[in-house]
Amino acid sequence: MSLKEKLRVMVVDDMSTSRGLITQALDSIGIQNVASAGDGKTALAAIAQSPVHLVISDYNMPEMDGLHLLHYLRSSPPTQKTGFLLITGKADPAVIEKGKQLGMNNFLAKPFQPADLKSAIEAIVGRL
Repeated sequence: MSLKEKLRVMVVDDMSTSRGLITQALDSIGIQNVASAGDGKTALAAIAQSPVHLVISDYNMPEMDGLHLLHYLRSSPPTQKTGFLLITGKADPAVIEKGKQLGMNNFLAKPFQPADLKSAIEAIVGRL
């Protein structure tokens, strides 16, 4: 079984269209074990029930943005080592720097192509 067949991914974005585009891109790469959530709190609850290897999260979301989600993941022993890819519409250097301080593994600016997503994921988990 290849890495892309084993990899469990959680996509977190408050926009259903964006969740769909990311999920489609993952499917085109061959990653099919994908769950999704519309906000950070729902994602944390789902991950507690069914752990994942990688979280792909939007930055700008109501209530709990992507960096707050990252903070919660890094603060909890069961999820400390979960890969984290931040996707953002504006790659603000301050946001990226804060993400790095919190333990973000990689980031990707919107809009992106599936090949960009694949490269960003491979930088975290290894060759797919």
